[in-house]
Amino acid sequence: MLCMMSSGFLDKLMDDLYRENIIDHHKHPRMRGDLEPHDMAYEDENPLCGDRIRIELRVDDAGNVTEAAFSGAGCAISQAATDMLLENVVGKTVEDVHNMSKETVMDMLGIELGAVRLKCALLPLKVLKAAVYQVDDPDARTEQDDREGAGG
Repeated sequence: MLCMMSSGFLDKLMDDLYRENIIDHHKHPRMRGDLEPHDMAYEDENPLCGDRIRIELRVDDAGNVTEAAFSGAGCAISQAATDMLLENVVGKTVEDVHNMSKETVMDMLGIELGAVRLKCALLPLKVLKAAVYQVDDPDARTEQDDREGAGG
């Protein structure tokens, strides 16, 4: 019985630590800003809740993400998940980004989320992957930049 109580206590402690980390990334984002110039920018939103995220990337000739930044507005989960994801993506290859999954984001957040909050948490991954896929496809990048009116 003591082990069960200890396990429950440790689970709650870990959840609390992860929640504190989410709040810290929301209140003190490390990756918020603009990259000018940037190699790629992509923006999307979740119309159901109003979360909006724009991600800008610099990618070197070898296909490595050298810098990343985001802007936008939304709930603590979407903004913190974006900040955490971009911290982890700098230095990774485009292929590494292609291989990121829902589990990547969920492991970073460290807490279980309901269906509504899950959409908030996964929006940055959707935006990041869209940006990176366009880095691989220069024609798509040009078309997207033209639609956004953004230089790259």
